[in-house]
Amino acid sequence: MEKPTLARNEINVPADVPAKSKKTYVDNYYNATHGTGRLMLFAGDQKIEHLNDDFYGTADTGQIPPDDADPEHLFRIASRATIGIFASQLGLIAKYGPEYKDINYIVKLNSKSHMVKTDQKDPRSMSMWTVQDAVDLRENAGLKIVGIGYTIYLGSEYEGEMLREAAQAIKDPHLSAGATGVAACIGADFVKVNPPKKDGADSAELLKEATLSAGNRTRVICAGGSSVDPTKFLETLHRQIHIGGVMGNATGRNIHQKPLLEAIRLCNAISSITLGNFTVEKAIQVYEGKEKFAIK
Repeated sequence: MEKPTLARNEINVPADVPAKSKKTYVDNYYNATHGTGRLMLFAGDQKIEHLNDDFYGTADTGQIPPDDADPEHLFRIASRATIGIFASQLGLIAKYGPEYKDINYIVKLNSKSHMVKTDQKDPRSMSMWTVQDAVDLRENAGLKIVGIGYTIYLGSEYEGEMLREAAQAIKDPHLSAGATGVAACIGADFVKVNPPKKDGADSAELLKEATLSAGNRTRVICAGGSSVDPTKFLETLHRQIHIGGVMGNATGRNIHQKPLLEAIRLCNAISSITLGNFTVEKAIQVYEGKEKFAIK
């Protein structure tokens, strides 16, 4: 059989990839798949996932070779074998990567050990590093880091936390849309999402996919996030509603991290946009105490 091939101009670059990064995206994809469009991923994240169980002693297939006790064993394999990418935690890549610069790396952002069994507690695996940490390592050490990895345990009571972290890491509006679609499938009246973010893209525009995915019978509302300037917050909220199509907001810190009277005014201003369809200018007047808003 002939080797599958994929020309560079056949690689589909997502529209949310910044123009300056499109060549890098194509190069990473092409190199990781060796121009085939297929991926061979060598997983080297078990040092945390399985602790030392898979690296020392006896396995199902018999005695584990002594070589495997040394973490560098993973890098030796990755550098000498034909693989697409090698996935491991940032700490190991930082320790050994400079001596193995020929490897295409994926930085695994989150990991959990198997000490707490799933029949004892639902799995919860949160990030230990950020996307920026991976970028910094790539730039500072000159390594071929071509992406990041994040494990989500769907069905866990903590999957929401993991989905939020993954969404922030990947910054993918498609993932937000998937979440709102799931909410519609389980009969939710409202679903709260974090506004998707992409370099050079309007977050309100990116929300459209999520609101379309939910349909008009499951309403999407946006999380407020950390505290920002009130005017900026109100402007963002207005765009989320009138451009993104969301049907409200879930705001905490932007309100309660203020003195009582100011918090009340901002709460009213938010409601004036959400419930009263006020313009941003009128809502700012409500916040400044120059205009009143109340539900009659």
